[in-house]
Amino acid sequence: MEEKNTIQAQLQEVCRRFRIPGTLTDWKQLTSGNINTTYKVNCVHEGQQTAYLVQRVNTYVFKDPVQMMRNIDLITSHLMKKNEAAGITDRRSRLHFHHTEEGDNYIFLGEEGEQEFWRLSNYVEDALSFDSSDDPRVLRMAGKAFGRFEAQLSDFDAAQLFEVIPNFHNTRLRLETLFGHVQEDPCQRCAEVQEEINAIAKARDFACQLNEKLDRGELFYRVTHNDTKTNNVLFDKDTLEPVNVIDLDTVMPGLAAHDFGDTVRFAANTAEEDEADLSKVSLDLDLFRAFAEGYIGETAGFLTEAELDSMALGAATITLEQASRFLDDYITGDKYFKTNYPGHNLVRTRCQLALFADMMEKYEEMDRIVHEVAAEAKKGENEHVWNYGI
Repeated sequence: MEEKNTIQAQLQEVCRRFRIPGTLTDWKQLTSGNINTTYKVNCVHEGQQTAYLVQRVNTYVFKDPVQMMRNIDLITSHLMKKNEAAGITDRRSRLHFHHTEEGDNYIFLGEEGEQEFWRLSNYVEDALSFDSSDDPRVLRMAGKAFGRFEAQLSDFDAAQLFEVIPNFHNTRLRLETLFGHVQEDPCQRCAEVQEEINAIAKARDFACQLNEKLDRGELFYRVTHNDTKTNNVLFDKDTLEPVNVIDLDTVMPGLAAHDFGDTVRFAANTAEEDEADLSKVSLDLDLFRAFAEGYIGETAGFLTEAELDSMALGAATITLEQASRFLDDYITGDKYFKTNYPGHNLVRTRCQLALFADMMEKYEEMDRIVHEVAAEAKKGENEHVWNYGI
């Protein structure tokens, strides 16, 4: 009860600092995210109830949250202008973070040295999100949402953005970090995970190909979302049309292949990300095709041939990279990802490695689907979706 009262007092103070009118009547914690702590709060003003999202940002993950919020301000302003230019009037399409009297879209709470970082945004009503789905239509609409997001930002200067998490999808460096920690073995856990360590080591050269293409100038950085899970898309509850892309914390310069690949890794897996029964884990090619139809249907008009060639590679690479991140977190004491039980990160690691192995079996088919979908899009069947105020 004491903890609940403390949280309520914090939420009330956050609402006051962000100048939210009325009285906080009730709240609940939302548990879908692995990083930040999120609450839905309801406030009543003059008889009308309005819902907001209040978040305490994980500053262990986001070392400079002030710069992160600056990025979000720039991105949301740009997207709002694009929506206006394209005639998109649905208010749900606008992700709005509130500002304090001082003009900041964030606040600090707490004593000096123990301050917590908080923010507040509107809650989008009449919308759904999916932690997972085996419905190809959901994957197609998710692809449409993320593809449209990148289309709207294709003329945004990525150099304006702060690199929120340096080298976030630098697979080469991720693997170097992992194997450095394997040598240190800070928690004495490496002996039990030699099979997983060896599997990642065997695929190391393959996983560094995107780095090499970037080094050679074959690929280049765009503004990318960098966390393209289906639960970061809001869908209209009646039509399933995408209305917004949310969770912009990691929007920064990146490769289109990473955004494409991360959704495939997360949503086209026949099992949950932490499935312990590896016999259930595989890549669903029907879901892969559905996502490709949505994403590439929105982006084929401006992606280069080299970028299209990198899509299947991106899916396999980011799956192995995610396995390395889960394993690295396990080896170093489970500090990054939220865990629900001892060994949770190890279960996640094994699931990602099983998915990676299946992707390698289906790699040529993945690549064929990407190019088949791109060819259809370029015929002009989807030209209407490319005009988002670009």
